[in-house]
Amino acid sequence: MTQTSDGIRHEPEPRAPGMVTLRIDGRLVRAREGRTLLAVAREAGIEIPTLCHHEALEPSGGCRLCVVDVSRREREAEPRLVAACLHPVEEGLDVRTASERVLCVRREILDLLLARCPESPPVQRLARAHGIFESSYREAPDPTLCILCGLCTRLCDALGPAAISLVGRGIGREVAPPFQAPPPDCIGCLSCALICPTGHILWSSSEAGNRIWGRTFPWLRCPTCGRAHLTEAAADFWAARTGVPRVELETCDACKRAATGATVARLAAAG
Repeated sequence: MTQTSDGIRHEPEPRAPGMVTLRIDGRLVRAREGRTLLAVAREAGIEIPTLCHHEALEPSGGCRLCVVDVSRREREAEPRLVAACLHPVEEGLDVRTASERVLCVRREILDLLLARCPESPPVQRLARAHGIFESSYREAPDPTLCILCGLCTRLCDALGPAAISLVGRGIGREVAPPFQAPPPDCIGCLSCALICPTGHILWSSSEAGNRIWGRTFPWLRCPTCGRAHLTEAAADFWAARTGVPRVELETCDACKRAATGATVARLAAAG
């Protein structure tokens, strides 16, 4: 029980099953257990920067830009720095997303990223927002657009091919296929290039097929409309992975929907 200024003692509101109450930047927020601080904060309209997060993928905490201060007032005198994309919400948690310590950490990370990727638009934008217009570190001898967010490799792993990975250490770390050669496991789906936030991964698409990582992947064309909707390598991969006959993957989605609609209309007319 708690006593308020009116002198009346009140019972605390019962906690809903599966829900927790916490404070983010002084605001009382209710959230479902198991959710991350990053997701809950964003839903509450509190922006936390990140370069390695995507809703379609499991969080990795790689960029560390989403660090926040957390504490439990009844148990911790000093707050702790945690990655908001990885840390689950907890009952009674007090979260500070823009404390001076948090901002100092973010500035240092962005300062380093700006030295590695001086021409990367996301890095430039975040750096400017934190008052950094030029890195205090020596620019990398071979500047790159790659911010090492790992989104491309994580997506490739999640889809199944696992054709590329992060290799090397230090300033030489990069995204690359095995032995810097055209990856034999790539299926030419372009998922890695399309999720890349900086346009670092070079690709092209033509009547011949998709070209990426030094390979050209011929199209599989729909036998009904002739539309190129999937590469042959992707069709082979998904047929083997799912057990769906390859012939069923050849027809594009639009033609499948049209055929289904025609069948439904015919059955409705007959009935």
